[in-house]
Amino acid sequence: MTSQTRRSLLGALASAPIWAGSQLAWGQTTNLKISHQFPGGTITEGDFRDRLVRMFAEQVSKRTNGGLKFEIYPGSSLMKTNAQFSAMRKGALDMTLVPLNYSGGEVPETNIGLMPGLVTSYQQGASWKNAEVGKELARILGEKGVVIVSWIWQAGGVASRGKPIVDPADAKGMKVRGGSREMDLILKEAGAAVVTLPSNEIYAAMQTGAMDAAMTSSTSFMSFRLEEVAKALTTGRDKAYWYMFEPLMMSKTVFEKLPKDQQAAIMAVGAEMEQFAMKAAQADDIAVAQVYQKAGAKVVDLNAEVVKKWQDIARATAWKDFAGRNASCANLLKLAEKTL
Repeated sequence: MTSQTRRSLLGALASAPIWAGSQLAWGQTTNLKISHQFPGGTITEGDFRDRLVRMFAEQVSKRTNGGLKFEIYPGSSLMKTNAQFSAMRKGALDMTLVPLNYSGGEVPETNIGLMPGLVTSYQQGASWKNAEVGKELARILGEKGVVIVSWIWQAGGVASRGKPIVDPADAKGMKVRGGSREMDLILKEAGAAVVTLPSNEIYAAMQTGAMDAAMTSSTSFMSFRLEEVAKALTTGRDKAYWYMFEPLMMSKTVFEKLPKDQQAAIMAVGAEMEQFAMKAAQADDIAVAQVYQKAGAKVVDLNAEVVKKWQDIARATAWKDFAGRNASCANLLKLAEKTL
């Protein structure tokens, strides 16, 4: 072998791994895991939050030509419900769809996602995304390692084993699940004893009598089959004194490792899912009343006067408590009030 041939061969070998590596990177598929606590279904049937995640996964995969693929873990099958937010912050979980206030013990500002009386319509909730309050909330979450992909709001109601809870006085002496520190504060003020647990554990608690009533979203009332253990339902189909922020979120660490075009696809599809979420949530507010009526439960709605009673209690208790936690919480509340 001549020295010239040897140099050519060595040069070819030296360059081969670089060329092969670039081709591998270009055609590489990244698999991401999405965890949530809700019952699993299909892209066309079941809990709309599970459907939304499946639709999101399908669309992003298409737009990235298979560059991104997703594994979906419903029913807290990958990890416990309350572990999801922390795992996502650390980059140990790629994505989750979870009530934001579940992370209130870790990031106090997130309790604004279930602040009674602060959001009183779907339209107002949707306005947060581009309002000062939404931009500030997104900034805070970004600092904590989380990216909001889809802004999702749901109206809430109350399912009871006995009498319906409509007026604050109705809650006196009852064991009630509020779902957040702030909801618990208004319930305590109304004379109730509070029970703390995630929505996927409500059924067992009501079935055994460990809890008399539970506040959660219309979709969860159906998905977790609470009509089997409830005798009354206060709906959020017309008016509600609380709305829950339940976003689709992604680990910032994971997000920032992706190419710009894949990041853009995730955010674009995430934004498109928001209209589907609002329509589905509103449809469930109506459907849940029919499901409970069919099961023989008493179904009642709220009027403006009752909503104001709860809101007045919230201002004096939950809002005051939240604002007093730190300057950041006080600022968020002030910005949120501008959307009322």
